[in-house]
Formats: sequence, structure tokens, C-alpha cells
Amino acid sequence: MGNYEQHRHLTAGIHFCRRRASSLRSSLSYSSPSCSSSSPRENEPVQERLGPSSWTAKDSVGEDYLYRLGKEADNMNITVGARQGMIDNVFVGDFLGKEADIVFAYRQKVTRSFEHLQGDYYIAPAFLVLTHIVKNYVAEQLDTSVPLILGVWGGKGQGKTFQTELIFKAMGVEPVIMSAGEMESERAGEPGRLIRDRYRTAAQVVKNQGKLSCLMINDIDAGIGRFENTQMTVNNQIVVGTLMNLADNPTQVSVGQDWREGDVIKRVPIIVTGNDFSTLWAPLIRDGRMDKFYWQPSREDLINIVYRMYSKDGLSRVDVETIVDKFPNQALDFYGALKSRACDEELWKWLESNGGPEKLNEIFRQSKKKTIDFNPPEQTLTSLLKAGTSLVEEQKMVTKMRLSDEYMKKQTGEGGLIGLS
Repeated sequence: MGNYEQHRHLTAGIHFCRRRASSLRSSLSYSSPSCSSSSPRENEPVQERLGPSSWTAKDSVGEDYLYRLGKEADNMNITVGARQGMIDNVFVGDFLGKEADIVFAYRQKVTRSFEHLQGDYYIAPAFLVLTHIVKNYVAEQLDTSVPLILGVWGGKGQGKTFQTELIFKAMGVEPVIMSAGEMESERAGEPGRLIRDRYRTAAQVVKNQGKLSCLMINDIDAGIGRFENTQMTVNNQIVVGTLMNLADNPTQVSVGQDWREGDVIKRVPIIVTGNDFSTLWAPLIRDGRMDKFYWQPSREDLINIVYRMYSKDGLSRVDVETIVDKFPNQALDFYGALKSRACDEELWKWLESNGGPEKLNEIFRQSKKKTIDFNPPEQTLTSLLKAGTSLVEEQKMVTKMRLSDEYMKKQTGEGGLIGLS
């Protein structure tokens, strides 16, 4: 058979297949009059595909639902649940209700409560977190622009986070907490998306549970601060841009999907902590976007906080004043570490009386509660002063010895792996 004959037969075969396909579509699209005894569903014509996907479900704005999911960045829309208008009506029943949300239990775990903070702790009157929260919740009633973000900054270990948590507990606030470690990801854009998602979660707590909430980011300068010889990433820039956008428009927040005019959420305040805000992008911390509050507890604040800390141990206010004056210019966490260091000597005596460190594992295995019975020693002024002197000596050793310089002296300078100076 020649080439011409092969081409003619091939063309005829293609036309035959096309006619058969057309005939098959026609038979599927319309019911046959002779099949009157069949079920009503078989007589119904097959609906034509109305959207880009093969499913006819529509979202709340009338767009193709599956197509919109596929168009989103990570296709991880888990906040839909069984919401009417967001999913096919066949899956929205009356048992759970038309607006049943199957994942709100997950969102509740994102928030944090502070029932573990038991005791009569001292809250410094000068701490601005309380007024910032209240001011943002009454922002619509104030005839002025209210900054959405409060930046609490200051020296290390001064109790910025702890004082903020005490205010949360006193006010009944259930915040959504983030850390500097979540400001970076191997996927570009993920930290910015996470911030927007957590912000919307805080707004959902206010709307659905009727509780005060906010977004708190700890040690933000460690995540997006600009330090010498550190590399900036796309995610650093996206995080800064996301926070600036939230500060400018806190009631319309997108999480991957298209902007919706009716998608207006509740304004919730943002609180960030850090040590050095001069490392942050200047437009982010400008007045109008962020209120800045430098927290440096005064001597009176330190005495009140430490006195409440040791009130159960029987220390008087005069004893606390003696400790604070004995170790001036120390961070607040130093006075909290005194109690831990004061237990070291008693712990060693307990180990020796129970056969030494070699018997510790056996004691632990024989315990029914898998705990070790140890009665903490009584805290006295003498033991705390002794522990404080030991901690100060350790601080001096770190700053004076600088063994890292000795170890790395051959690696400093050009081409070195690590340069410590």
C-alpha cells in the first residue's frame, strides 16, 4: 500500500472516530424517549460544566470553588468546614448546623491562656500594654489615628514578656503567640502568610468566642532585625511589608485568596517585644504604625516584683531591698535565678544521702509517679546572697576569660570560618 493510500485510510479513521464521539455526547446529553421506564435521574440531562473545574460548587462570591482552591498558593484552605455558600450544599446538613466549622477546635489551640500563672504577681503601673489593648478596641470611637502595633523593647531579661502575660491574665485576653523563629521559612512568602493567618485567628476569637485577643510576636528583632554581616532574605522583607500593611489596614486581611469587599474582620492589636528596635526597618516603627515603649524597671518596680516573687518563702520587704541593693544593675531574671542556684547545694546533699548520682536512675525507675521526691530548701537571705555572689562571679568569668578568642584566634580575619571579637 502506497503512502497516499495509507494517508487516505488514516484520514477516514479519524473522521469516523470524531463522528462516533459526537454521537456518544449527544446520547449522553439527552434522554431517549424510549426509556420512559427508567429512573428520573437517568432521564435528566447531564449538566454542562459551568466553571473551569468539573464541579459545580460555588463559593460565597459565586466563583468556582475547586478552581479557587487550586489557584491559592498552597491549596491548604482548612478553614472552610461546613459553611453554607463555601461548599456544596449536599455536604451542609442540619445536624451540625448550616455554619458548622469543623476546625475551630484547632484554632482554639493556637491561642494561649495563663492559668499556670498562680500567685500574687506585681504589674508595673507604667507598663503600656493595658492602655494599648483598650485603645485599639475603642479606636472607632476616638477621633484620631490609633497605632495598631505596640513595640515593647529594652534590656534582656527585664520581664517584658512576663509583665505582658500578667496583663493578659488580668484582662482575660487570649492572645495568639508567635516567636522570632517563625519569621523565616524555606518557602518564600510562608512567614508573611502565617502572620496574616494568625492575625485573622485572633479576630475570630473575638468574633466567635466574645473574648479579647491580640497577636503577640516575641523577640521580633531576632527574626527580622538587620545586624552586621547578616544576610537579608525575601521572607524578612515580606514580614516587614505584611506588618506595615496590617498597621495601615487592619480590618481587611487576605490569606492567599482574592480580596473580598465584604470580608471585614475585627481589629485586634499587635504587640511585639525585642531588645533593639534600631535594627528594624525604619518605616515599620514610625509613629502612627507603632507605639514604642522602652521598659526599664525602676528600683521600686524591682523591689515590688521580687518581693511578690519571694512572698511565699517568708522574705520580708527589707530582705528584698537588701538583695536588690547588694546586686545593682542586674536584670530582673537574675533575681529569679537566685532561687534555682540556692537549691544546688541542697540537691547535692540529697544526692549524696541517696547513694550518689549513680543511684538516681534507679530511684527514678522505682518511683510510681516517675518523679523524684525532693523537698526544696527554705529560702533565706543568707542563702540567696550566697547564690547571687556565685552568679555574679560566673558573669565575670564569661566577660573576662573570653575563651572563644583563644579557640578561634587562627580563624579570625579574612577567610576565617568564624570571627569573634
